Amino acid sequence: MPLVRIDVLRMPPAELEAVGNAIQQALTESIGFPPDDRFQILTNHDGVTGTLRHGTYLEIPRDDGIVYIDITMRRGRTDEQKRQMYAQVCQRLTEKTRVAPHNVFIVVHENREADWSFGHGQAQYL
Repeated sequence: MPLVRIDVLRMPPAELEAVGNAIQQALTESIGFPPDDRFQILTNHDGVTGTLRHGTYLEIPRDDGIVYIDITMRRGRTDEQKRQMYAQVCQRLTEKTRVAPHNVFIVVHENREADWSFGHGQAQYL
């Protein structure tokens, strides 16, 4: 069960929905998350009251079409699984949306079972 935060800049609502769908499909295919385990926070910044900053790092040019994807999940996936996940997310986004590959920026945070509560003030994984 991942928690996925997706930040974009001035993206049409239908496109943002397609981004969320593409990312969920990629996580299901690459890591094996159940399709119904969809916990996403999609934020569309307007460039005035909220915006995104990006730079050129590792000689990868970025522009205002950047999509920041922040994935929190329990630890235990291999480096190869993560490589496959990054590739699948990028592939799905470029196939199903107008996001360019150079604008797919992903960061993963891993934690333990004790770090999750899904409701009722309980630690369901413990």
